[in-house]
Amino acid sequence: MAKSKVYNSAAAKVEEGKFYTPTEAVALAKETGSKKFNSTVEVALKLAVDPRKADQMVRGTVMLPHGTGKTAKVIVFANGAAAEAAIAAGADEVGGAELIQRVADGWTDFDAAVAVPELMGQVGRLGKVLGPRGLMPNPKTGTVTPNPAKAVEEIKGGKIDFRVDKHANLHFIVGKASFDVAQLDENIQAALEEVVRLKPASAKGRYIQKGSVSTTFGPGIPLDVSSISASA
Repeated sequence: MAKSKVYNSAAAKVEEGKFYTPTEAVALAKETGSKKFNSTVEVALKLAVDPRKADQMVRGTVMLPHGTGKTAKVIVFANGAAAEAAIAAGADEVGGAELIQRVADGWTDFDAAVAVPELMGQVGRLGKVLGPRGLMPNPKTGTVTPNPAKAVEEIKGGKIDFRVDKHANLHFIVGKASFDVAQLDENIQAALEEVVRLKPASAKGRYIQKGSVSTTFGPGIPLDVSSISASA
């Protein structure tokens, strides 16, 4: 009951029928987030694409200017000098065959996985474990690279990756409720600019159909999607 009252109080701050610009939405998200813990601020978008078509798969990465507010746990599949460099860069777990087997056995207590190209033949068999969780190393997101140390530094520094799901929805984090409004605004603008830049040439009609900003356990704040393309 207490949670319901808190949620209703937060929801009451969202004006019915109003659509907010990204700047307004992140400012309001700070107000509607939980006061008991540092809520994560997230964005959800519905895109006018067909993910079943290869040329309409929206996937990318972006460096958030102010990070995510969380230090990501990163593992690296590498051996030799590349492994040593990854350890020096702050990777949480580094290894070859043994680490691959550990993940194959079901261990997924990490936020991102990076691999050197020469190990992808072995890492490829982890698709069933990592794929559904969005953790599979991929050249398009910079997580299959001969320089895993750089990838580790970027991910821990606030780099996020996103991919449209089979229902054409896109979700990503833009920070924490403890960030000030300017930090959240710069983060969301950077992410939205990249999403707009990645619009497939074959996508028809309004690219971003609807969207919302929310905090953990907080109400959704409807986005004025017409303002997104204009601002980006």
